[in-house]
Amino acid sequence: MINIKKFVKNAIIEDNGRGDLFFDVAPKGRFTARAICKSDGILAGVQYAKVLARTEKFDCKFLKNDGDEIKVGDVIAELEGKASILLSSERTFLNMLQHASGIATMANKYAKLIEGTGVVLLDTRKTRPQLRDFEKYASRVGGAINHRLGLDDCLMLKDTHLRTISNLEEFIKKARKRISWVTKIEIECETFDQVKEAMHAGGDIIMCDNMNIEQIKEVVEFRNANYPHILLEASGNINLRTIKEYATTGVDAISSGSIIHQSTWLDFSMKFD
Repeated sequence: MINIKKFVKNAIIEDNGRGDLFFDVAPKGRFTARAICKSDGILAGVQYAKVLARTEKFDCKFLKNDGDEIKVGDVIAELEGKASILLSSERTFLNMLQHASGIATMANKYAKLIEGTGVVLLDTRKTRPQLRDFEKYASRVGGAINHRLGLDDCLMLKDTHLRTISNLEEFIKKARKRISWVTKIEIECETFDQVKEAMHAGGDIIMCDNMNIEQIKEVVEFRNANYPHILLEASGNINLRTIKEYATTGVDAISSGSIIHQSTWLDFSMKFD
């Protein structure tokens, strides 16, 4: 919640600049308004918008919750407060809801396609600078599970890392002595030979990067026969058209950056009564 408060405060400062010019000439008294949905999708951003309302001291009653399905014309929230406060908060309030709801809606589309398969849907670190917590929160609301939040919660060896490592097995032995005992090591692999090397070296998770369906099935068969404790993640150019087929291969998880970076904002508006 501390991070949300800081995020909201910075968003207010960004929009107000040296101060809203309407503030000193705004009509007196209290006014009511409604936030109205103009797009179909999944609502997100409520957690942040509530903090904004408390910070700016206006009343806000949400009629929908994070994760709810919303339709065009739905009233999302009812607001009450001074005109100066409601209007200075309007754009920040709507931006949070629109941005988060767009991501949640995209995540939900992916999640529905693999529902019942037992495969975990993961997002990635392909987020906008300074917005990772916010965008990954929206991704969770839509039905995805967060992959790494940063470089500090899993040791992941991508192709660029591997080019600096001459002996993978020795490197992992060294890493195990440095990182936390509960921290996993994930290794990105593009070929079956790389997979065998990574599994033998002691990786906890193998990312099958940009492999086709048949290649992944071969990896799954090898894993099941030799290293059943290792988790498999499919990644790379997996989209709404292909994710269902990838979910039938036997992998444990599928990750997609497009959950966040290909999402489109939903449309909301604020109308005064």
